[in-house]
Amino acid sequence: MGVKLFDSELKVMCVLWREGDVTAKHISDVLKEETGWNMNTTYTLIKRCIKKGAIERSEPNFMCHALIPKEEVQEAETNELINKIYDGSIDKLFSALLGSKKLSAEQIEKLKQIVKDME
Repeated sequence: MGVKLFDSELKVMCVLWREGDVTAKHISDVLKEETGWNMNTTYTLIKRCIKKGAIERSEPNFMCHALIPKEEVQEAETNELINKIYDGSIDKLFSALLGSKKLSAEQIEKLKQIVKDME
């Protein structure tokens, strides 16, 4: 993924992924409620996302549209996490997840299914 987004920018993207194309004002209203940010803060973040090519704006009403899909960002963030913390080793990541012992039987079954589907 060519676009690196910061956590604050991801909050803006999450509103778009969740709600589809909305106005900048709507994003600002949602984030004011969720994070307490004022309009200027949100608009600055939206503009940064536009500059990075993550959001496209159109008139009227400063309509915002997500240019990158959530899955692409999730995948890139996951890869970065694995590289940064687990030396790029997926089995280390799995051991860490499974070692936390907070998985329900249902979650363990899901993981087994994922592994089976990959074989």
